Order: sequence, then C-alpha cells, then structure tokens
Amino acid sequence: MSNEMYLEWYRQLVMIRRFEQKSSEMYQLGKIGGFLHLYIGQEAIAVGSVAARQENDHVITAYRDHAHALVVGIEPKLIMAEMFGKVTGVSKGKGGSMHLADVNRRFWGGYAVVGGHLPLATGLALAEQYKHTDSATLCYFGDGSTNIGYFHESLNLAGTWQLPVLFICENNQYGMGTAVARASAVTAIVDKAKAYGLPASQVDGMNVMKVYEATQKALAAIRAGEGPQFLEMITYRFEGHSMGDPLRYRSSEEVEKWREDDPIGILERHLLSEKLADKATLEQIDKSVEQELEAAVKFAEESPLPSADDLFAHIYVEA
Repeated sequence: MSNEMYLEWYRQLVMIRRFEQKSSEMYQLGKIGGFLHLYIGQEAIAVGSVAARQENDHVITAYRDHAHALVVGIEPKLIMAEMFGKVTGVSKGKGGSMHLADVNRRFWGGYAVVGGHLPLATGLALAEQYKHTDSATLCYFGDGSTNIGYFHESLNLAGTWQLPVLFICENNQYGMGTAVARASAVTAIVDKAKAYGLPASQVDGMNVMKVYEATQKALAAIRAGEGPQFLEMITYRFEGHSMGDPLRYRSSEEVEKWREDDPIGILERHLLSEKLADKATLEQIDKSVEQELEAAVKFAEESPLPSADDLFAHIYVEA
C-alpha cells in the first residue's frame, strides 16, 4: 500500500473523530436536535472496510452512520447541514443524524430501526445477482441487531441464495447499555453466522490495516462466487450509546483499557515507526481537518431551514 493511502486513512480517522466531537459540541449548544449516536472509538471499521470496496458496491448501515457517510465521500459540510436540519443537508434537512444517504455514491443510508436494514441489504444483493454484476453489498450493524428476527431471516436467505453480501457486525461490546453476554446466549457473534453456513471470522476492529485486509479478502471471495461472507469487527465505543446515556453500566477502568488501543493512535504509531510520515505531516493533517470542520459548521449555521412547502417535496419518485 502506498504512503498516500496510509495518510488518507489517517485523515479519515481524524476527520471522523473531530466531526463526532464537533457534533457533540453543537448538540449541547442546542444546534442539533433529536438523537445523536457517536462513532468515537469505532473509526477504523468504516475507514478500512470502505477503502476495500469497489465504486459499484453498495453500502448500508444503521443509525450510527456519520462515519460511513464521510468515508464514502459525502462532504462534511453537507452532513453537518443535515445534522442542523438545514435544506442544504445531504437529505434536505429531513433526515437528521440517523438518516444520511447519497444515491449517487450507492450509500443507502442509516436506518433507525434496529436491524431493519438487513433485509434491504439482502435485497440489494439479490438485485445485483439478478443483473449478473460483480457488485457486492456491505451491510453494517451492531451486536444488538443479531438477537432479532431481521438478522436471522436475512442471513438465512443470503446463505440459501448465495447472495453477494458482506455482513459486518460492529461489535462494540454493548447493545445500548446491555453487555453482549447479558443479552445473547451465544457471545461469539461469528457462531451465529456459521449457523447459516456463512464463512465468518473475527477481526481487530481497532486496527484499520487489519480491517482493510479482512474486508478485501471477504469481498474477493464474494466476487469469486463463494457467496455471502461475515466479519465480526471487535471494537469499542468510547462514548455512550447516545447523548442521553449516563454511562452507569461500565467502569472508567474498562474505558481507559480500551483507549490504549485507540484506532488513531494505532495507525499513528505505525506511520511514525515505519517512517511513512513524520509528526509535522500528521499535525498538518490535523490542522487541515479542523479548518474544514469549522467551515462545515459555518456553512450549516448560515444555510436556510426547509420551508413549509418542502414537506410535500420528494414524497413520490418523479417519472
């Protein structure tokens, strides 16, 4: 892999982290409303996996979707405007934090219903199979989604019909405030996938390089006609489930232990130790990201709110 790719990964990791921190700040100032679910700690999954996809692959995820929107190439200012509920937002100010989407990038959005997008991912893969393309569908979801019917129905059909879909479980250890072991009789999520005949493996979801390699391998298997694949990315969210989470269900010691494997720190140490970049280069990237996000917030603040007439726009597909 080239130095340019490594540095782009670093930029994306920092962009996601700073975007989430800025979103938290704006939420507390009352400029972002509704629910807000942050991706801090899980950045390596979105960055590494999307880097392995082809341009014609589909991406679909759940409500913790800001990172995926950023790495598929949506401009930060359009996402921030959506967070503010402004008409210039990527979803015209009607979706907010949990409903980011961009049809042109084959990014089908974040879905607020837990696991509700898994059948949609299966349907996207079925459509590509019908058309005899080499497009795959990357479907992201949390560990909590694996305990409901949508998950099992989708994996069963994908396995039965050998669909080109890559299921990516972002196992951040908790479904809202409930630890995996307290909600699932099977604590290794990969075992649930194996029950439906899907090749499944666990991946260090804190290491962007390992995420990239595992995703690349899984997508290659799909394109070789080997059917659906499953990756359980082991990760951790440093913040609460959402902004209203008091975090009473885990200890500060647990959080600090995971922070030792911060995704940004892991890549930064690799870049410096392998002499792929120096401190000055990384600091310049940090500064550039900060400037871009300041501009994004300014754009969002200055953008207009949707009008009353906008309520009736984009309801039906135009022929």
